[in-house]
Amino acid sequence: MGGYYPVMMNIEGRRCVVVGGGAVAERKTKGLLEAGADVLVVSPALTPGLEALGASGRIRLERRPFASGDLKDAALAFAASDSPEANAAAAAEAVAAGIPVNRADHGDAGTFITPAVVRRGGLLVAVSASGAGPGLASRLAKTIDEEYGGEWEAFTAWLGRVRAMVMSPERGFGPELRRRLMRAALDVPEAAWSADRDEIDIDRRLNGLLAQLSGGTTDESGAEAADDRGRHKTERAGADPDGPGH
Repeated sequence: MGGYYPVMMNIEGRRCVVVGGGAVAERKTKGLLEAGADVLVVSPALTPGLEALGASGRIRLERRPFASGDLKDAALAFAASDSPEANAAAAAEAVAAGIPVNRADHGDAGTFITPAVVRRGGLLVAVSASGAGPGLASRLAKTIDEEYGGEWEAFTAWLGRVRAMVMSPERGFGPELRRRLMRAALDVPEAAWSADRDEIDIDRRLNGLLAQLSGGTTDESGAEAADDRGRHKTERAGADPDGPGH
């Protein structure tokens, strides 16, 4: 198989089907739930963890073998049962229907593989060895997990709030100014950003970044920031690497 194309897929609220009820299927299911998916698990036998998720209503369960039609309207499929025959049948149906499928017992027989993942709230780091060595990906993910602590979750959330304000149409910032502001935000020290409690604080922070970029100062009214916005409204519109896809 050739190289893989890395992509982050939005599956919130979308139907995803896991065929299998063992430990691997449970891991796949929990990962889907973290992404907000609508999960159906199909298997005659289930781990206690999957049983608990079903009892709580977080997933839907079908306690039976895989059957043709189970993948209808699925955004993703995982063939993760202990039966190679069931996995092969589920993968074949998914491929025929154009549904991305991961086959746990034979990665090359599916259309995608899953990376080792480290999550810190909105920050998601994925590591893959392209199927050559899952152990290597897991080892690197463990190193990343140890290196980047819980503060990165808070920083990512703060950065998202700053970005929402920067991208607001009411501010009229052009693409270049957006890029410069977001780069400047990356360098705000933790002692500063962690003190921002509400939108007023974020607005004040943004005005400070504008002043920093212009080499001037700004007062509480944000007059200089308004002037800067006016100057940049005339910037030529174009592709924005800090746009919705980043």
